[in-house]
Amino acid sequence: MGIAALILWLLTAAGGFVLLGTWIAKGGARQPSSSHLPVPVVFGHFLLAVAGLLVWIVYLAIDNEALAWVAFGLLVPVALLGFTMLARWLPVYRARTANRVAAEAPAERHFPVAIVGGHGVLAVTTVVLVLLTALGVGGN
Repeated sequence: MGIAALILWLLTAAGGFVLLGTWIAKGGARQPSSSHLPVPVVFGHFLLAVAGLLVWIVYLAIDNEALAWVAFGLLVPVALLGFTMLARWLPVYRARTANRVAAEAPAERHFPVAIVGGHGVLAVTTVVLVLLTALGVGGN
């Protein structure tokens, strides 16, 4: 189950990289006043997720149960920041159909909906698998 969590975590990260890259390319970090996603939340989410992934890889390599719990502990704030960003992105998504000048649109307006949804579903599944693995369900 630990390897399945790793694979899903990597797929989740790939979707996250697409979203982060889109947000940066469209000016989210350069013009934080136009974005609904605060820079510290975006980069905090990213950095904690990467830290957790690295801890998870080390856990898989040395099979130290404490590291599985550390990885899960890192995923809790990652998930909370992710839900925060989702809640702040939804009004932007709903406003997509309104007539807006592209220069006024927040960077996250350009997020592909399928990537946002896939990233979220994969993330929730990853958290569940990491928790089950830390609990010892299904073996490593």
